[in-house]
Amino acid sequence: MSKPVVLIAEELSPATVEALGPDFEIRHCDGADRTALLPAIADVDAILVRSATKVDAEAIAAARRLKVVARAGVGLDNVDVKAATQAGVMVVNAPTSNIVSAAELAVALLLACARNIAPANAALKAGQWKRSAYSGVELTDKTVGVVGLGRIGLLVAQRLSAFGVKLVAYDPFVQPARAAQLGIRMLSLDELLAESDFITVHLPKTPDTVGLIGDEALHKVKPTVRIVNAARGGIVDEHALAIALKEGRVAGAGIDVFASEPCTDSPLFEFEQVVVTPHLGASTEEAQEKAGIAVARSVRLALAGELVPDAVNVKGGSIAEAVRPGLALAENLGRVAGSLADAPLQSVEVEVLGEVAEHDVKILELSALKGVFSVLVHDPVSYVNAPVLAGERGVEVSLSTSTESVNWRNLVRVSLTLTDGQTVSVGGTVTGPRQLQKIVEVDGFDVDVPVSEHLVFLRYADRPGVVGIAGRILGDAGINIGGMQVSRDSAGGHALIALTVDSAISAEVLTGIGEEVGATSVRAVDIEL
Repeated sequence: MSKPVVLIAEELSPATVEALGPDFEIRHCDGADRTALLPAIADVDAILVRSATKVDAEAIAAARRLKVVARAGVGLDNVDVKAATQAGVMVVNAPTSNIVSAAELAVALLLACARNIAPANAALKAGQWKRSAYSGVELTDKTVGVVGLGRIGLLVAQRLSAFGVKLVAYDPFVQPARAAQLGIRMLSLDELLAESDFITVHLPKTPDTVGLIGDEALHKVKPTVRIVNAARGGIVDEHALAIALKEGRVAGAGIDVFASEPCTDSPLFEFEQVVVTPHLGASTEEAQEKAGIAVARSVRLALAGELVPDAVNVKGGSIAEAVRPGLALAENLGRVAGSLADAPLQSVEVEVLGEVAEHDVKILELSALKGVFSVLVHDPVSYVNAPVLAGERGVEVSLSTSTESVNWRNLVRVSLTLTDGQTVSVGGTVTGPRQLQKIVEVDGFDVDVPVSEHLVFLRYADRPGVVGIAGRILGDAGINIGGMQVSRDSAGGHALIALTVDSAISAEVLTGIGEEVGATSVRAVDIEL
């Protein structure tokens, strides 16, 4: 019987091959060369990459036997996760492999900015003793603003605290009380921009974060501020930053990542007070070894049909057949519940009711937690780190089960308690021979809505004409309604509309509906199916 084939498309640590072991046929290619990659991937079972290989829809279509794409690192910018999911290909990464290395580089860039190390080094090597030209600033008693208090942001904050700085942070999903325990004061983004002497960015690249530190933000900072971006290119607008430096509105910057990479020409290179590095955040021997070993283990598990904790899309593993359909359901219910929350979390409760509760359903708790945090934090979320993320934020997690279910054969309910005392609850089930996922309750309202790629939930005081208003506004925006369910607690009481629509809804359209209806809340939820 032939061995499964694993293609290593970029240079990885020798420990990666050792971790794979003797059970696989190992092949190599230059993944950055498309003419080499596409034929090489045609008959492999798994591919291991770093950041240079683009595993896009074309590559996935060319890989007839592909079961696993493994990214030896954190980000997945170079992997088309949606195309992989549609093709039934598992995508795994190493979400914790480089966090220490990335945090240490951010601190290094910040210190280099503060003390003008790069230009002083260049001048001295050029034979110039320019001691007075490169006077710097101390960190002690300065205010450092951390934008994104995930795992890397937290590590940076912990390391900088030893310098005697005042730590502030912006992250709408972190409890202020939890941050206070760590000696960090939570602020709005505008407050952080105004107060900080140093700003260090630790967010993922999403439509919401691209350009977050742009022209508008850079008009709100101190002229003495120094800005570090060792997260993802494009979060700090490079052009706007160059203008701010030129106009004296920013004193310096440390940049490891760029909107377009590789980057060998940038307006930022013109400034002596800017320290730049070529995306070195994960470029340590330790990080590469940890990443390679982690994804090698995931590939072994995946090709053996075992549960893969670091899978970001397709799930696998030795789970009871009756439980398997609930994995995606629980995760999607968690995504909906997290999207409906408008305050930091205090607790997450997962209830599993019905016949499925006869089995071990602990994995459903993890699935729900993964879904909740996938919309509430900036870090990649997996089965492994979801409980860690909850613990870091002081969120209590519980699972309860009962073999009795009144209305449905099986029911999964995800309930959130928020720090302001509010609760959010979403329940669902899987029905029929095709195991269709349905949402059957939202905050006590009975509904019957299929889990869809685009969902909208509208809360309002019950009265005539609301359905027509919502339909008209969506129609004017060219958004087609796939299904609609109206539920209320009493005539003239509280009501809820649950919609499935064929395309994503902009914030402007949602705001328009909410204002015209006088809604107490209107939320859109997007789910990758």
